[in-house]
Amino acid sequence: MHKKLKMKGLAVVLVGGVLIYAMPYIKMEFAGSATYTEQNAREYLFYTPEILKKMPRISGRYEFDFANITGPAKHVHVVKFYGTSDVSKIDLYLESIGYKKQKECDIDASCWRGSDPQETVYVGMLNGEKMVLVQVVTDFSNTQ
Repeated sequence: MHKKLKMKGLAVVLVGGVLIYAMPYIKMEFAGSATYTEQNAREYLFYTPEILKKMPRISGRYEFDFANITGPAKHVHVVKFYGTSDVSKIDLYLESIGYKKQKECDIDASCWRGSDPQETVYVGMLNGEKMVLVQVVTDFSNTQ
């Protein structure tokens, strides 16, 4: 009897520990949006796509955003570079990994496409501010 009670207690502690460890990831999985920096390691590793992790840092001051738009149909990952308007290093990086600049764009930015038909990369500047925005939009409803 005493041994069974110890085993049940150990099981409760283990399950509780797993839940405590997993809870931040569960919250991130269902989050509608997030703002974070590279120093927020858990969020950075969870939300940031490889293309943004390897993006040249064109400014010493930058931050990341994530948004889940219209349910799970669209994810938007953004890096904002403050105090700059030079996108030449970003353009070179995108070209080097096989992205092609599109002739037309649905917003006031440069649109880039790679091999994934669901993904579009937007590179633009915020009017009136010295800030470059790089958005990686994954449209899950686009099944080309």
